[in-house]
Amino acid sequence: MFSNIRGAMVRALLISFWVFAAAIVAASSFQTAANADQIPNGWVANKMRPIGYSGVDGRGGAFKLAVRRVGERWFLYMGHLWHSGWTILDVTNPKDPKFVKFIPGPDNTWTIQMEFHDNIMVTALARKVPVWGGDPKRPHDEGVLIWDISDPVNWKQLGHWKTGSTGVHRVGYPGGKYASLAARMPGYRGQILVFLDISDPANPKEAGRWWMPGQKEGEEPAREDISFHGPAIISDDGKTAYLGYGPAVVILDISDIAMPKPIGQLTISPPFGALVAHDVLPIPGKNMLYVHGEATGGGDAPNGAFACSSPFTISGMVDIKDPKKPRLVSIFPEPAPPKGLPYTNFCEKGGRFGPHNTNLEYHLPDVEKQGDLIYITYFNAGLRTYDIKDPRLPKEVGWFIPPTPTKRYGPLPYDKLVTQTEDVLVDTRGNIYITDKQWGVFVLRYTGKGEPMPTEMLKR
Repeated sequence: MFSNIRGAMVRALLISFWVFAAAIVAASSFQTAANADQIPNGWVANKMRPIGYSGVDGRGGAFKLAVRRVGERWFLYMGHLWHSGWTILDVTNPKDPKFVKFIPGPDNTWTIQMEFHDNIMVTALARKVPVWGGDPKRPHDEGVLIWDISDPVNWKQLGHWKTGSTGVHRVGYPGGKYASLAARMPGYRGQILVFLDISDPANPKEAGRWWMPGQKEGEEPAREDISFHGPAIISDDGKTAYLGYGPAVVILDISDIAMPKPIGQLTISPPFGALVAHDVLPIPGKNMLYVHGEATGGGDAPNGAFACSSPFTISGMVDIKDPKKPRLVSIFPEPAPPKGLPYTNFCEKGGRFGPHNTNLEYHLPDVEKQGDLIYITYFNAGLRTYDIKDPRLPKEVGWFIPPTPTKRYGPLPYDKLVTQTEDVLVDTRGNIYITDKQWGVFVLRYTGKGEPMPTEMLKR
């Protein structure tokens, strides 16, 4: 009898323990949900939906994005427009992105661009101009910082390379020995392409450079209207670079990195305008490049031009089957506002309107590989998604526009406080991350026809 009683007591204690444990788990789950940043109200979408949001610890205006999986955790890295430094979010649960850490950068300096591969991160530093909140009377830093990110949260700085001028705008680093930089260099007008050897991160050194005729001081005719935005997209064999460079799409032979040589070029300005060839995106298996400019105007200066004051900004497909003779074969349809709004086109909305950034990071193992969908941010028109299964007939298949901002984090746009969607990244789970000048980070899912099965699912 004693044995039976003791057994019953043990069973009762065990049951009480598991009930208590279950209550703790439930409370923990509730607490997590309660702590999640709420998705702001007022967004509109077609065949896309928001699943998560982060206010980035109060630092609105996140910019360039990169994502990395370490074990079972996923980390989203980003630069900032209005703050000097870089933020790390834990996006293991994309419905509840968690702020992990802010890494301060140098004062009065742009830290908006960053790239990594394996355990090496390269972050760009440049003088912040007054229209973006910079102070010309205070010192600034410039060049690139090279970091060891083998500990994904606690980075270690390994090296610092300087241009000797105002710094670096965009960085490309697909891994290996060389990073490509859009750099301001002494003796040149605008930014030029510089290849940086970072095989010894503590002692980075220039390996090669290329510029367009007229950019170097002393060259005639002098060109003040050309600048390389970057990044350079490097072929898998490391022998070819694809660039959006000033007024043209450029293909370079870089088999000798010290002496890049032009293979082919397609000049697209005129007739297209603004920051004409912002960057290019090679489409695997199609002998095609996606090229887009960057829209300007729209409150980018206190008395600046309205959103569509410059010539039409290109967003289209380029055939590179013959790399010596690239040719434009299609133009993407222009985004249109939803019905019932007080404006009939996005030019009338305020702020900038037009293309800006696409999902360029597919060299990263945790970024979705490029297929038939193009994701492109359009400033006041939010994120637009296009199907390029037939590259000569691109079709808009989905879009997401964040709400009108309720708080100003930075000076732009000057004309109206409207959404200005900046960067986009898609991970191998199918999560789409976007940033905005006056918001944090939205996490989206595309729900339309042709939705690719996430790479993570294909691995199982």
